[in-house]
Amino acid sequence: QFAFQENEIKLLTAEIERLKNFGCLGVSPSLEGLRDENAKLKYRLNFLQKSLQEERSKTAKSMININSCLQEIFGAAIQAAYPDLENPPLVVTPSQQPRFGDYQCNSAMAISQILLKTKEQKVSPREIAEKVAKNIPANKCIEKVEIAGPGFINVHLRKDFVSKQLSSLLMNGVQPPAIGKRKKVVVDFSSPNIAKEMHVGHLRSTIIGESMCRLFEFIGYDVLRLNHLGDWGTQFGMLIAHLQDKFPDYLTVSPPIGDLQAFYKESKRRFDTEEEFKKRAYQCVVLLQGKNPDFIKAWELICDVSRREFQKIYNCLDITLIERGESFYHDMMKDIVKEFEDKGFVQVDDGRKIVFVPGFPVPLTIMKSDGGYTYDTSDLAALKHRLCEEKGDILIYVVDSGQSVHLQTVFAAGQMIGWYDPKVTRVTHAAFGVVLGEDKKKFKTRSGDTVRLIDLLEEGLKRAMDKLKDKDRDKVLTAEELKAAQTSVAFGCIKYADLSHNRLNDYVFSFDKMLDDRGNTAAYLLYAFTRIRAIARLANIDEQMLRKAAGEEVLILDHEKEWKLGKCILRFPEILQKILEDLLLHTLCDYLYELATTFTEFYDNCYCVEKDRQSGQIVKVNMWRLLLCEATAAVMAKGFDILGIKPVQRM
Repeated sequence: QFAFQENEIKLLTAEIERLKNFGCLGVSPSLEGLRDENAKLKYRLNFLQKSLQEERSKTAKSMININSCLQEIFGAAIQAAYPDLENPPLVVTPSQQPRFGDYQCNSAMAISQILLKTKEQKVSPREIAEKVAKNIPANKCIEKVEIAGPGFINVHLRKDFVSKQLSSLLMNGVQPPAIGKRKKVVVDFSSPNIAKEMHVGHLRSTIIGESMCRLFEFIGYDVLRLNHLGDWGTQFGMLIAHLQDKFPDYLTVSPPIGDLQAFYKESKRRFDTEEEFKKRAYQCVVLLQGKNPDFIKAWELICDVSRREFQKIYNCLDITLIERGESFYHDMMKDIVKEFEDKGFVQVDDGRKIVFVPGFPVPLTIMKSDGGYTYDTSDLAALKHRLCEEKGDILIYVVDSGQSVHLQTVFAAGQMIGWYDPKVTRVTHAAFGVVLGEDKKKFKTRSGDTVRLIDLLEEGLKRAMDKLKDKDRDKVLTAEELKAAQTSVAFGCIKYADLSHNRLNDYVFSFDKMLDDRGNTAAYLLYAFTRIRAIARLANIDEQMLRKAAGEEVLILDHEKEWKLGKCILRFPEILQKILEDLLLHTLCDYLYELATTFTEFYDNCYCVEKDRQSGQIVKVNMWRLLLCEATAAVMAKGFDILGIKPVQRM
C-alpha cells in the first residue's frame, strides 16, 4: 500500500514539474487551464503525502501480531531451505507448555509428506526442521529455536522484544494490528418484523451483529450497519384495513395503538375468519403498493409504533443501526426481474417467474403469478444494492441457520449474473443456532409463547440487582454506582452468555449460569476487571503517574508468571485476526477468560504492592508489575468494548 502511494506521489511531482515547464515556455494557449490543473495536482499530492504520513504513523503505533511475524520469518526460512516447493505448508501456533518454548512451527511433518509424494524424496521431518532452522533470517523477535521430537521447531521469544511491545501498548493504548487496505463492510443484522414484537430469536442476531461491527470498526474499516426490517408485504393489507375500522380518523388524529402485538393478532383473526375483511385487505395491499398517500400514511403510522418499541431494546443493549427495510428496495425489484430476463435466466412455471441456480435444487421465485414480488426478489435487490451502490468489499448477513440454503442460493444467483466475484468480494452468511430453554427445547414461556425480548431484559435487571444485594454490594456502593453495576452485569451477562458460545451451535439460556461469578462468565470477568483497576488506585498511583512510568520503566519479565502474562497480553492481535477470518466471536471470550486467569496466577505469585504486615502501610511499589496490571486492564477493556459490554470502576 505504501509503495503504491509513494509511486503516485512521484508521478504527481513529475507532472507538476512538467506543467511548470509548459507555463515557462509559453506552450499552452490557456494559462488559466494549466493553473487549474496544477492546483488540482498539488491538492492531490498534499492529500496523498498527508495520508501516507498518517498511515505510517498508525502502522508504527499498531500492535504487532507476533504469530504473523513468526509466519513471515518461517515462510522465508522454508523458501530458502526448499526453493522448489510451491505454497509450502506454514503452521505456527502458541506453545501449550512452557518447556516447548513460546511458539511452535509444525511444518516439517507436512513438508516431509509433500517431498515424498511430489518428488519421491524420503526426508525425515527432523532433518527438514533442522534445515529450516538454519535458514531463519535475522529478526528482532526470536531468541533461539530448538528441534524437539519428530520435527517440531520450538521458538523462544526475546524478552526485550516482548517488553518493548508491552511498553508500546502502554504508551499508545490498545491499537489495532496493521491489516492493509481499508475496506467497506456491510453488516445485515437484527432485522425484526414490523407489527411484531422482538422476541428471544432476535437476540442472537442483534448481539452478534453489533459485536462484529465493533470489531471491524476497531480495525479501521468503514462499516455500514443495516437493519433489514420486514416493513413491506401482504400483511400490511390486513393491518391497514383493521386500522381504518378501529381508528377511522387516523389521518387527522394519531391512533393510540398501545399493544401492536395484540393489534396484529386481532387483524390476523379477522383476515382468517371474515371473507369481506380479507377482500378489503387485498385491496389495501394494491393501494399501498400503488403509493396511495392515505395508505402510505397508515403504513408509516404502524411502522412508527414498532420503531419506538424496537428502539427501547436497542437503547438497553447499546445497539446502533441504520434502518433499511424491504420497502427501501421495492422500486428496484422491477429492474431485478428485467435483468434476469434479459440475461436469459428466467423460466415461467404456472405463471410464476423463477430462476434456477446451478447447484441448488429449489429455484428462486422472483415474481408471483399475480405480478407481486417475493422475499427472493427483495433479497436479490438488497444484495445488488449493497454490492453495486454501496460498493461493499465484505457483506455479512447475521441470520439464523434456518435461512442458510435460501441465502446461499441468493448469493450464488448474484455471482451467476455477474454482480460480484467471490475472489474479490466476500459475501458471507454468519449463521447461528437457536436459543434453548433449560429443558433443551426452544426457549418459550410456560404458556408456550415466544419469550418477549423486553421481558427477558427486565428479568435480567431484576436478577442482577438480587445478585448484587446477595453480595452486600448495596452497602458499599452509592445508589448511582449500584445502578451502573446492575445494568453492566445484567446486559453484559446476557451478551456474554451468547457470544461465549460458538454461534453455529444452539445454546441454553440460563440466568443462574450467566450470573455466576465463577468460571467463564461476564460476572467473573467484570469483577476481575474492577479488581485489576483498583490495584493502582489503592496504591495511590494515578493515571498520570502510570503514563509517566510507561515511558521510563523497563518491564522486567524475569518471573515465569510475569513472562506468561506478558505473552498472553500480546496475543490480542492474533485473536482479532482469527475472528476477522472466521467471524467466531467466542474466541475473544475464551481469550479474555484466559487473560483474567493468567493475571490471577501472576497476582498470586508476584507482589505488585508490598505492605508492612503489622501496620498495613505501603513499603514498596513494584512499578513494572503495576504496568503489567494496567496493560491487562487496557486489553480487557478493549475486548469488552468489542463485545458491547460496559465495565464499571467499582462493583
